[in-house]
Amino acid sequence: MKRTQMLGLVVAMLALLSACGTTGGGTTTAPTAAAAATMAPATADTTAAPATGADATAAPASGGGALPDLGGREVRVAVENAYPPFNYINPATTKGEGWDYEAWSEICRLVNCTPIFEEASWEGMIQAVGNSQFDAAADGITITEERAQQVDFSDGYIQVAQRLLVRSDETRFDDVEAFVAESALRMGTQTGTTNYETARGLLPEDRIQAFEQFPFAVAALINGDVDAVIMDETAGQGYVGNNAVELKLVGDPIASDELGFIFPKGGDLVAPVNAALAEMRASGKLDELAQKYFSSEFKLPES
Repeated sequence: MKRTQMLGLVVAMLALLSACGTTGGGTTTAPTAAAAATMAPATADTTAAPATGADATAAPASGGGALPDLGGREVRVAVENAYPPFNYINPATTKGEGWDYEAWSEICRLVNCTPIFEEASWEGMIQAVGNSQFDAAADGITITEERAQQVDFSDGYIQVAQRLLVRSDETRFDDVEAFVAESALRMGTQTGTTNYETARGLLPEDRIQAFEQFPFAVAALINGDVDAVIMDETAGQGYVGNNAVELKLVGDPIASDELGFIFPKGGDLVAPVNAALAEMRASGKLDELAQKYFSSEFKLPES
């Protein structure tokens, strides 16, 4: 597939991801004018259906002990709907999908709750949870001491490495050291992420182009506006799976991070969610979801 055709596909996806509206107050770095011209609005239905009947009953733990029972309680979970494979909008159905949706559906099956997914911008999401505007957030959030001052974290559910995503025909560099050494190269990433902080530790600000959403950064990479995108390998594998002709990951891991869900400080959901995660780890469900979403086999749905 030609690069210009692939860009149209990525940006069409962006239109669906972005049109639902976000609440952040930051400035979005826009895609190129040609790319922006292809955008069309879409409406996302991101609310999970309430659990009923047998699904409303907390499952027994595989170790023999009973899991906590939240009595069917609704849990408002913030997602960006712009961070595949964790969360995204299926352009064919305009519904939210991804690892976060399946993981939280399983968590609530186990501890008898009903996940209500609410779209929110990444910028401001952590503070919004800290202010109890949501009961939780799931968006591939790295566990850090600084963030733990504002919110409570669940146990980590996956360890991820940061990698460089580049165009498949890239020959100027094959690792981050070579990228840093070439002063003309520019790196794309998403604002407010640990990936952005890693980029700042490697490069001067004038060599970093930060976007509000990762799909915009990937579109800029394919279009040649940036030379690499630093992102979590799990997300990078998803983009490679969809665009194997256009993209590849290069170099060794740059940094390793543990991801967790976040909750308002002092809330009562951390223990039940941790119990559900432990059950999912013991039963193999976390491995099953990892294979589905965090491997090169994952491909975004097409419209």
